[in-house]
Amino acid sequence: MSVENSPAQAILTREREHSRVSWTVWISIFAALLLVLYGPILKALVLDWWRDPNYGHGFLVPVFSAFVLWRERERLALIIPKPSNFGIVVMLGAMALLVVGSLGAELFSTRFSFLVMIGGIVLFLAGWRMLRAVLFPLGFLVLMIPIPVLIYNQITFPLQLIASRFATFWLQLINVPVLREGNLIILPNYTLEVVDACSGIRSLMTLITLAIAYGYLVENNRWLRWVLILLMIPIAIVSNSIRILGAGVLTYHFGPRMAEGFFHEFSGWVIFVAALLLMFACHWLLRRIPGVQKGKANG
Repeated sequence: MSVENSPAQAILTREREHSRVSWTVWISIFAALLLVLYGPILKALVLDWWRDPNYGHGFLVPVFSAFVLWRERERLALIIPKPSNFGIVVMLGAMALLVVGSLGAELFSTRFSFLVMIGGIVLFLAGWRMLRAVLFPLGFLVLMIPIPVLIYNQITFPLQLIASRFATFWLQLINVPVLREGNLIILPNYTLEVVDACSGIRSLMTLITLAIAYGYLVENNRWLRWVLILLMIPIAIVSNSIRILGAGVLTYHFGPRMAEGFFHEFSGWVIFVAALLLMFACHWLLRRIPGVQKGKANG
């Protein structure tokens, strides 16, 4: 029996070897393409993560996506590749987006085109089933890209006003004399300005990223995952308002130095950790809502 099957085994072995070589060649070609087209763009992106505290979490995003792929490696290995030529169309669309973004000096478009290009490559080499299977780790990479400046400004200013209003209300509630003018909180001995960095956008972006990763790792119920993500908005707003409240109280009683330097940075970390603990507490409470555990099986 083994003698009769040896020619077939040899043919199968040669086909597998040919397929492996073909995949290696294609992957090498596309890796070189990505390096040529996006090398400078990715370098600038990493520098943004390093320089801009609002996007320091960007370093963790690709690491988590790689972890998800590794975790799902056995399931992905079972998917039979069915290459689709539509991937070429997607790649051409990514290049068009890259050109338009470069001409308009719009960083988000050029960086987002990198993800579109990866999606097109996956589609071209392995087909729709593989693309759907890697859609979550690929989509998660969007969180490593700083949002467009226009949208950023539209978000931060309302957050500044909301945080200022909450902090002023609580300061008045505990009998601290205070007056608010826009994003300025005027105390008898100092004026606190709720600038962009104090708007809460930094903690909001990081908390949303962590909530998505946390939900993927520990929660099977999709409804609970979405609720956790949405809860990060009020949690970020309230926690940031509490930080400003604390700065106002300490500044009023101990002087302006409490609103600057070490105390300012340290309070940010304390409040961020508190926000994370609040996220865990919310998840714990949500799982105890009647019917949620039953819905988990269907999530």
